[in-house]
Amino acid sequence: MIYTLPVTGVFTTNVYFLIDQETKHGFLIDPGANADLILEVIERYGFQIEKILITHGHFDHIGAAEEVSQKLQAPIYIHEKGERYIMDPIWNLSEENGLKVVLKDVQYIKHGDVIALESNPHIRVQVMHVPGHTTDGVVFYSKEEQAAFVGDSIFKGSLGISDFYGGDEVQLFTEVITKILTLPEDTVLYSGHSGPTTVGSERARICRNMVE
Repeated sequence: MIYTLPVTGVFTTNVYFLIDQETKHGFLIDPGANADLILEVIERYGFQIEKILITHGHFDHIGAAEEVSQKLQAPIYIHEKGERYIMDPIWNLSEENGLKVVLKDVQYIKHGDVIALESNPHIRVQVMHVPGHTTDGVVFYSKEEQAAFVGDSIFKGSLGISDFYGGDEVQLFTEVITKILTLPEDTVLYSGHSGPTTVGSERARICRNMVE
């Protein structure tokens, strides 16, 4: 099952839980702020978070990761190109917002990796490297759940922004078209800052825009 928890720091970001209904073990995706609220929800519902997954290294997606990781003893996973972001408050945009967010204890992943729960390996996500918003952007795709956690690569009704450090507008458009929008059309896209949408809906929207 997938649960959404909006958290607000400087911005409001969607935190996601991908949870095995039987064991209540699961993944926590993009704990961007408000560690106390995230931990409260985990305790309230009896979730056992095995791994913390990061779609990209901007501060509003990693801001609560260290505290939650330490409290739960759950490792943090980020793309191998994310080191610059997690170590540099300028690149992760926290400094310009009056913060200094740094992550040090992480495990690096790459395109094509499959991350599974220890308690139930059938609950798993495939790592898809989708740069353009940042150089380290990834999508976590669950074929079984027909879901993709897309970070800020694409939103409901729009592409992500590409004018931050490491961003590239042409690359982002190309990566979204060739990787995200080639997934099955009923795949639900869960983004960092909008409601859910589907591959089919976004593919149709982009096709209409190109024709117009």
